[in-house]
Amino acid sequence: MKRIASFTVDHDKLEKGMYVSRTDGDVITYDIRMKKPNKGDYLNNGALHTFEHLFATYTRNSPLSDSVIYVGPMGCRTGFYFLLRDNVSGEEAIRLVQESFQFISGFEGEIPGSKRKECGNYLEHDLPGAKAVAIDMVKILENWTKEKLSYES
Repeated sequence: MKRIASFTVDHDKLEKGMYVSRTDGDVITYDIRMKKPNKGDYLNNGALHTFEHLFATYTRNSPLSDSVIYVGPMGCRTGFYFLLRDNVSGEEAIRLVQESFQFISGFEGEIPGSKRKECGNYLEHDLPGAKAVAIDMVKILENWTKEKLSYES
């Protein structure tokens, strides 16, 4: 079997940030790395779950919603994959992620889609944990540029 692209990245060198993982036709997959890999500090399931609900809700209600394909956590619990159509520039993608994380960092109230009928694991949410991750990532991505989207940067 061919090795998939994400397994070719040296995770020992990977830092927190936002990177282009791959491009498939008109779809760009962004690697939003929120934890340094293999350091024993991972997103806890409740925070990860809440972050997903808030991140997906925000991006799918943004002016770029028609270009949002997928928002989802990495199985290793170090970040999220964010898939967008290629009609969204790198700068616009960065700005949308920055705005999303600002939204999450200040979110108060009922988590969207967190009722039993709306969610397959409605009891496992952690809003304070999700907000703490967002606050950290707001600082990390504050001056992120298109040039930093490459893993080699």
